[in-house]
Formats: sequence, C-alpha cells, structure tokens
Amino acid sequence: QVQLVESGGGLAQPGGSLRLSCAASGSSGFAAYTMAWYRQAPGKQRELVAAIAPGGSIDYADSVKGRFTIHRENARNTVYLQMNSLKPEDTAVYYCWAGSIRSYSGLGTQVTVSS
Repeated sequence: QVQLVESGGGLAQPGGSLRLSCAASGSSGFAAYTMAWYRQAPGKQRELVAAIAPGGSIDYADSVKGRFTIHRENARNTVYLQMNSLKPEDTAVYYCWAGSIRSYSGLGTQVTVSS
C-alpha cells in the first residue's frame, strides 16, 4: 500500500509561483512508479496536469506547458510540481498519483490563484 501526501498548496497571485510536493511512503519501489499530478476545479472533471515515467519521460497538459515543471527525486520518494506564471484558471485541488501494477492517489492540496 502506497500513501501519498501532498503539500505546498495555498494562495498565489496571478503571475506568481507555487511548488507542490508529494511524499510517498509504504513502498520501496518508488522509482518504478509513474508519478503524476492531476487537478480538479469546481464543476469540472479531473484532468492530468503532468506525468513523469520511471525512465524520466514527461508529459504535460497543453494548458500548463512552459509554465509548470514536474520533477522527481527517487532517493527522497518525492515528486514535485513547480508552477510558475500562475493563472486564475489554475485554481483547483491538485492530486498526486502513483501508478504501477496498482494506482494510488493522495487527498489533494488546494491551489487558489487570485488577486
């Protein structure tokens, strides 16, 4: 069983930055998991924001390309999401996800972008 705990959410102004962290525990095989960040805004479906495979290949949603960066530190069992040039439409609950044979999700962290 893998536990995922997100942190780093909060309030940011448009154009600002936040860095989300997701710490994984309960498994010694973190490096073998695909890690991802999803988000869900009020009244909208959950959408993939960014994903990083065990080999390091990365995918981003078109809406965040050039602004967000996903990064993993296998030695720390942690994945990060650096979010720059934030927009009000980035406001959502952000969830960490880990997938291998099974998949797991954290409880989420709120990100609010507002002036």
